[in-house]
Amino acid sequence: MYNEFQELNVEVLTISVDSHFVHKMWQVHELSKMVKGGVPFPMLSDSSGNIGKLYGVYDEDAGIELRGRFIIDPDGIIQAMEILTPPVGRNVEEVIRQIKAYQHVRETNGQEVTPSGWQPGKPVLKPGPDLVGNVWKTWNV
Repeated sequence: MYNEFQELNVEVLTISVDSHFVHKMWQVHELSKMVKGGVPFPMLSDSSGNIGKLYGVYDEDAGIELRGRFIIDPDGIIQAMEILTPPVGRNVEEVIRQIKAYQHVRETNGQEVTPSGWQPGKPVLKPGPDLVGNVWKTWNV
């Protein structure tokens, strides 16, 4: 689904405590069998765990980084994060939905916000005093 991220003008990076040698082996022996040509985005090494520590995903005792996903806006502000323990994978469709929602809010300068489960083209909310007690009217459209 990398093409969808590119269409949304989103940069994708993966970071782990694994060395670039491990990433190369993972790419050759696993990823290239799941994705034609392997993953097309950078796989970065955080062997010291410093980046993981900054983002709160580094497990000192185990020497690993938990599965963290961060949506960072063009201003460098984390807008969303999800941290999962190793046995559970992420949902890429949900990440794309959230990116579209954040981009919509940004494009409208916060004049429109997205309700739970929002999809592009669905009703949005216009924050302000008039919305209080009236969310249900938009929700049921």
